[in-house]
Amino acid sequence: MPEFKKLIARLRKHYGEPSLPPAKGPFELVMWENSCYLLSDERRAAVFEGLRTQVGMNANAIWNADREVLLALAKQGGMRPETRVFRWREIARITTAQFEGDLDRILKEPYAQAKKALKQFPNIGDPGADKILLYCGKYPGLPLEWNGNRVLLRVGYGRSQKNYGATYRSVQEAIADELPRDVAYLARAHLLLREHGKTLCRNNRPLCHDCPAVDLCSYSVKARSPR
Repeated sequence: MPEFKKLIARLRKHYGEPSLPPAKGPFELVMWENSCYLLSDERRAAVFEGLRTQVGMNANAIWNADREVLLALAKQGGMRPETRVFRWREIARITTAQFEGDLDRILKEPYAQAKKALKQFPNIGDPGADKILLYCGKYPGLPLEWNGNRVLLRVGYGRSQKNYGATYRSVQEAIADELPRDVAYLARAHLLLREHGKTLCRNNRPLCHDCPAVDLCSYSVKARSPR
């Protein structure tokens, strides 16, 4: 296995310094995650900013917004816009009913309780909750969506198993001792790993010959080995 910091340094040199999401705080980050489906980050940002400027980025504004305004914005976010509108309103409903409209209060709770609270919201599972808490300065580890998880698995961290959750946990356990305690560093490492998994270290036909970390990678060695 390579040193984690060496891998991230290679990715940063190749892709540049990543930009953090424009969303701030738990509520905005939950909305950010639900802004679009299978589209680019640029489209996600456009939908998110549309909600902020045309509706308002708080639970009360989302709940009371005209449905046609929400639907028009949701249509910019890809397939099933009606479902997206339902999820936005559900996010607002839960925030109002359970947190008196202020989701920031979970940041004062113990980590496990804050994570449990976030998992009540649409499309927020364990990795998503961890990522939101990392962006809010609360998570001590490295959350990974499936692209980033695949990159670290191919490099040599963890072990591929039939169950994705087991694979994810094995990668987390393997990387744990190498992670710095710098939250800003970890947030950008998460984004760099995600970008690399989307761009070069793809699920199908990865572009190993263009990879800036090919010499650090177990997968590329196996791919080049004679059969």
